[in-house]
Amino acid sequence: MRLDKYLKVTRLIKRRTVANEACDAGKITVNEKIARASYDVKAGDIIQINMGARPLKVKVLNVTEHATKENAADNYTVIE
Repeated sequence: MRLDKYLKVTRLIKRRTVANEACDAGKITVNEKIARASYDVKAGDIIQINMGARPLKVKVLNVTEHATKENAADNYTVIE
């Protein structure tokens, strides 16, 4: 799944266009490398979001095409 779509499906970022713009601005890193919106997210990846007051670092547990509000957070675990 594309990085921008994963961020939207898991509700880490509210809108896919915002996620896409954040990737283009270099604010999203995957495994310590700046990632493009087209990056293919896999289980085990470490995603860091450098937006807002403090950065958020999560580990991808699984990748699903659809997630409800209740189970969206089951796709990742917060590291920092």
